[in-house]
Amino acid sequence: MAQAQTFFQEDEILGKAYDARLVRRLWQYIRPYRRMLLGALALSLITVGVDLLAPFITQLAIDRYIAPARPTGLSATDRANSVFGMALLFLLVLVAGFALRYAQNFLLSVLGQRIMYDLRSGMFAHLQRLSLSFFDHNPVGRLMTRITNDVDALNDFFTSGAVSLLGDVFTLAGIVVILLVENWALALVVFIVIPPLLYATSIFQRMMRDNFRAIRVRLARINANIAENISGTQVVQLFNREGRNFAHFDELNRDYRAQTLRSLFYFAIFFPVVNIFAAVAMALIVRVGGGQVLASALSLGALVAFLQYVDRFFLPVRDLADKYTILQAAMASSERIFRVLDEPVTVADAAEPKALGRIRGDVQFKDVWFAYNPGEWVLRGVSFHIRPGESVAFVGATGAGKTSLISLISRFYDVQRGEVLVDGRNVKDVAQAELRRQVGAVLQDPFIFSGTIASNIRLHEENITDEQVRAAARFVNADRFIARLPHGYDEEVRERGGGLSVGQKQLLAFARAIAFNPEILLILDEATSSVDTETEALIQDALEKLMRGRTSILIAHRLSTIRNVDRIIVLHKGRIVEEGTHEALLARNGYYKRLYELQYAESLSRGA
Repeated sequence: MAQAQTFFQEDEILGKAYDARLVRRLWQYIRPYRRMLLGALALSLITVGVDLLAPFITQLAIDRYIAPARPTGLSATDRANSVFGMALLFLLVLVAGFALRYAQNFLLSVLGQRIMYDLRSGMFAHLQRLSLSFFDHNPVGRLMTRITNDVDALNDFFTSGAVSLLGDVFTLAGIVVILLVENWALALVVFIVIPPLLYATSIFQRMMRDNFRAIRVRLARINANIAENISGTQVVQLFNREGRNFAHFDELNRDYRAQTLRSLFYFAIFFPVVNIFAAVAMALIVRVGGGQVLASALSLGALVAFLQYVDRFFLPVRDLADKYTILQAAMASSERIFRVLDEPVTVADAAEPKALGRIRGDVQFKDVWFAYNPGEWVLRGVSFHIRPGESVAFVGATGAGKTSLISLISRFYDVQRGEVLVDGRNVKDVAQAELRRQVGAVLQDPFIFSGTIASNIRLHEENITDEQVRAAARFVNADRFIARLPHGYDEEVRERGGGLSVGQKQLLAFARAIAFNPEILLILDEATSSVDTETEALIQDALEKLMRGRTSILIAHRLSTIRNVDRIIVLHKGRIVEEGTHEALLARNGYYKRLYELQYAESLSRGA
């Protein structure tokens, strides 16, 4: 449980703005595209160099042709033509910078998309391998956020953060070198404003770090609240909770807005502060550099170029806020992504799994102890043997451990003690895919995917033909309602089977089980309790057909559905307390009879 609580609170744990450990792990996804990254870095360097040429061209045009310090011997026409030529060169430099920047952005966008593809694919594949215990403790909404929002944050880091930040560093370094070479004394005047600027920037970063953490936490609360309300819309409307729920959401939304406005306030302050320092630096240049121009110690072109370089010097500083936010978001997102990827696969295949082949359907539990959480035993020393083709029902009160049996036979979980055997082989020694190919389950709430009726029966298994799909539907009586649909087997089904009744979804689940033709059938009967009499008769008929000739394990909640099974096993608090046929258990006058009488009395009171 501690692990689950840590996962829930992870939006509040952001870590450092830069974490070398995480960057090294991200490099594993960058390495296949390192040539593309190196190309983008090279383009960034060239772009910086081209951009820094523009002020130098301005200096040449002024000092040689517009306001030369000494006579050049050129006529006015020659000087005008030369100025025109310098203007064309200036324009060419701008066009070259645009083309280089476009190529760099294109490369980075392709790089980001490929890394996003690899990350999402890796996360999806890993999530499919994780055991059900992981999903028991982690909300689906959070996992969706990892695959979508957090991966998008890394895409921003690759496309707008990392290389652009290096480009800004190259720009700052290049300008510093040029200023020192051009006129080191005047450059020192500019550098006077850098210490207070760095101090102001550090304060801004600290405020933004705290504010960013607050925004992320509040956004996570809003997303969780929205997902919960959408999922529980029926309950919200049934109990007239719309007003209360909206008030709670409005409170969360206002809190999020307040933190976002605070972020905008910080940005609104930071940019003018940087502009003030830039203005002070340029004023100092005009004052000191202007004096040098008047004293003929500095050319007018050099002064103008100096002003342009200083203006460009403060551009990367203005972008620092965005880059810092992108970097921090990327580190937080990568930490959460790797936390999912580092989740251990607790139910894994053996190093050399044994072949199962076509099984007979023999199922055996030997002294099985099982708990979802350490120390909280759901099954306690359970042992039984089901022979091939035998139908066995498990009954008991809620929490007796009946449903856990299905998960253990399918090996969704591993037992803590004892063995689960199929045809004499421990399920831990068999490949999960091979085991589950021989096991079919019809759950009380069958999951229906978006797609067509046919795709929900065959689950995109190419070996199952259209005729086999139709035959399976006919076998379990599902063809009757399918024939009434406008497009029949090609009818589009909405998410989770929206538009289909509970009984229709149950019949589709039966057809799915028949289409895959398993040797072991696991069934929960509760779905028949909420359907009409006609549909229930169809389901019962389908159930009898499904169980014929197969090893069938029925997890029974309503005892009226299990009279005709070969054997009934009664569970109580995780232990087997009785075993036998329906008539034999009633005659024994034990736990089963009390359960039966309670349900019989309840049904009579409902009928009255």
